[in-house]
Amino acid sequence: MPSVLRSTSGKLLGIAAALLILAIALYASIVYGVIVTSWKTAVDAFLHYNGSNEHIAIKELRVPRALIAAAVGASLGIAGTLLQALTKNPLADLGLMGINSGAGLAIVCAVTFFSVSSLGDYTWIAFIGAILSGIVVYILGSVGKEGLSPLKVTLAGAAVTALASSMIHALLLIDKKNMEEVLYWLAGSVQGRKLSLLWDVLPYMSAAWIGALVISGPMNTLMLGDDVAKGLGQRTLIVKAVAGAIVMTLCATSVAIAGPIAFVGLVTPHLCRYLVGNDIRWMTPYAAFIGAILLIAADIAGRFVAMPGEMPIGVMTALIGTPFFIFAARKGWSKP
Repeated sequence: MPSVLRSTSGKLLGIAAALLILAIALYASIVYGVIVTSWKTAVDAFLHYNGSNEHIAIKELRVPRALIAAAVGASLGIAGTLLQALTKNPLADLGLMGINSGAGLAIVCAVTFFSVSSLGDYTWIAFIGAILSGIVVYILGSVGKEGLSPLKVTLAGAAVTALASSMIHALLLIDKKNMEEVLYWLAGSVQGRKLSLLWDVLPYMSAAWIGALVISGPMNTLMLGDDVAKGLGQRTLIVKAVAGAIVMTLCATSVAIAGPIAFVGLVTPHLCRYLVGNDIRWMTPYAAFIGAILLIAADIAGRFVAMPGEMPIGVMTALIGTPFFIFAARKGWSKP
């Protein structure tokens, strides 16, 4: 897929444009909804808070969900970019490694067996479940003389996802009382999330963002093939392990806050590849901006589709991502 922004100056201008679009998306997320406000009202909500419905909606609801959507979208975009490069599969989504389903299974188990109902508790339970499922997939994908391979990781992820999904459905049938609450979390949403949830996982997210930028250079070399990378002196196993750990961390923290959100990690790398080509060093920062913009836009759209109610953000991303997945598969995009 040829890149649109070929020169370095063009790519830098593209990042500036993405930053501007992100700022506009954040503005729209804060001021638009069932209660339409203005930027002046949003500023007054922090400088001259008076307890009005508009100020409460902005300060307690919209600003947190906008920032959370941006952070989660950026994380999913970067994770999807690294995952597609790592597995050499352009149709790889973050559910491939079983992380989403692992986090969901941990939540359902906690609700069913321990009656956990706090969203704050959900965050850390989902984080632990996502990390454990990612580790299981990594171990299964490394079994054998040839070690870690994209095909084995794909098969291991599919197996873990299928097993976890089956167990989730079985447990939900057993515990019908808490089914509605858990199903809403499993659909993926940033509604009602507090900033404290973001602050809890932000250090892990930030470390993974920085790690993704650092490893983007070695990932470029790895894209040339294992034999070529080894010939250039690269320790391919270490690079793959670090990239996998970054993907797991980004997925786990995102799922912990917002639930399992599909297709952002699938669509974002293709858009980045269209703009800047296959250079992971440029795709990584672009993925952060594009992923954030996509998720904020999906959140805004979800407010108007079912007004005065709301459509979960995970449903909106599925509506956007499913046609894209079909298009990409039919077009035959075989190389990330």
